[in-house]
Amino acid sequence: MSAILDYLEYVGNQLAEIRIVDVIDILLVAFLFYWMFKFVWGRRAGKLLVGIVFLLALLGLSILLDMRALNFILKTIFSVGIVAIVIVFQPELRSALEKVGIESLNLKNLKGKIDTDVNSNLRKSISEICNAAEDLSKNKTGALIVFERTTRLGDVIRTGTTIDALASSFLVGNIFFPNSPMHDGAVIIRKGRVHAAGCFLPLSENSEIGKQLGTRHRAAVGMSENSDALVLVVSEENGIISVAQDGELKRNFNRKKLEQYLCSYLIQEEKRQRTRFFKGKNNEEDNNDNA
Repeated sequence: MSAILDYLEYVGNQLAEIRIVDVIDILLVAFLFYWMFKFVWGRRAGKLLVGIVFLLALLGLSILLDMRALNFILKTIFSVGIVAIVIVFQPELRSALEKVGIESLNLKNLKGKIDTDVNSNLRKSISEICNAAEDLSKNKTGALIVFERTTRLGDVIRTGTTIDALASSFLVGNIFFPNSPMHDGAVIIRKGRVHAAGCFLPLSENSEIGKQLGTRHRAAVGMSENSDALVLVVSEENGIISVAQDGELKRNFNRKKLEQYLCSYLIQEEKRQRTRFFKGKNNEEDNNDNA
């Protein structure tokens, strides 16, 4: 009992010594870490950050459990890690330094919003986009549509024009109408909305891609190699509808099969993400969502 009282007395003494400057210091550091996390998380480099955090946790574990071999390897890695981080995150660091100022203090971004109708909106969006793909296929009009999933595509979005509009077959058809200003780029779909258009995608360097496939298909495969996005392609040569996923190109979709395929991945994935984030359901409940 005396030990508990001594501990409480110690905590009370420490709290009594806290100054206003210390509180401000803690708040500023917390805000800095929040801003850095938010900035990186919206880009593909976010997953690299997760890997670095994992290695730091592993380093702490090696020190705690006195794992000498693992500790030596990790310390060697981190001894040159600063240079590697600067090289890997160079685009993000440059962008962050350019934006330091008033924009970084925009507190309205702290407010989160839960959209309970997200699945309904996403299903409507998929239906509209499938209608557009069918029309584009009949007219042999080329199209490239990227469905963002867990990997944020902020780097790609910045290469195009932000639209942020409800998806409709009319809008998508007009974007890819021949000779329109943005018909050669890609459309990015985020949370069921047409977020950006005229975006440039990384081209795949896979030599196994068929010679008969053009730049759109190579860009679709390249985007799926660099992220977990689903990429819809309509060929302007023959009107064939294809979907690129995980570096593989699946072809010859019709309207019905395309909608089923997109819904099976995008809507169920959204359900799993929201369930894990808000309710923490177990794997059995996730499997029920997939059924």
